[in-house]
Amino acid sequence: VLLGESGGGLVQAGGSLRLSCVASGRTPSNYAMGWFRQAPGKDREFVTSISWKGQRTYYADSAKGRFTISRDNAKNTVLLKMNSLRPEDTAVYYCAARASDTDSYYNITNEYRYWGQGTQVTVSS
Repeated sequence: VLLGESGGGLVQAGGSLRLSCVASGRTPSNYAMGWFRQAPGKDREFVTSISWKGQRTYYADSAKGRFTISRDNAKNTVLLKMNSLRPEDTAVYYCAARASDTDSYYNITNEYRYWGQGTQVTVSS
């Protein structure tokens, strides 16, 4: 499974960005998706996750009310819409995927098997 992120960039505080992640290759029949981020000098941290059917989502406190995750299984795509961006949101954002027999989300880094290369998001103050 290959994951490819896009949509990162430089934005001013208060602005918005939409990240996309496309899965290709031998994708599992059912797979949960997640977004993580890693700022310089910090550990990779969970941002949000969505279940296979898209019916269940989960957000880190830092993302609640500002970020929205969605998916289009017909296009093997997951989106992350980020509003009201803050300088502390600056990080490399990674898309992740894992097979799931249930319609569950996952918020732990090592629960995911597949990872993208990341896309840089920089929020200026």
